[in-house]
Amino acid sequence: MKIVHSDQAPAAIGPYSQAVSHNGILYCSGQIALGSDGSDHTKEPVQEQTHLALENLKAVLEAGGSSLEHVLKVGIFLADMNDFQAVNEIYAQYFVHHRPARACVAVRTLPKNALVEIECTAAVIAE
Repeated sequence: MKIVHSDQAPAAIGPYSQAVSHNGILYCSGQIALGSDGSDHTKEPVQEQTHLALENLKAVLEAGGSSLEHVLKVGIFLADMNDFQAVNEIYAQYFVHHRPARACVAVRTLPKNALVEIECTAAVIAE
C-alpha cells in the first residue's frame, strides 16, 4: 500500500489521504472546490466547483501514476440534484472518449457546504 499526495491539489482537511494505491488500483478521496493553496471556492457556482474538483482529482491521479483515461469508477455527491445537468456538462468535458462507471447521488450536506464532491477509483499505469 502506498499513500499518494500531490501539491497540485488541496491537502486533506481531515484524517485521510488524498489517495491510496494498492495492487495496481488508485483509490482517490473526494475532492471539493478548494484550491491547492487551500483557498475556498465553495461559494462559486456549481459549474466552477465541478471544474475545480475534477482538476484536483486529475492532479491526484497523476501523482498516483494514473490519469483520467484510466478511471474505472466515479462517485459524484451533489448537495442539490437540480445541479445534475450542470455538473454533467462540465464532467463531459473531462471524460470525452473514456466513460467510466459512475454513481451520482444527492446528499444532505458536503464538507464546507460545497455543492459537489467527486471521488474516483483508477488503474495505476506507472509506479
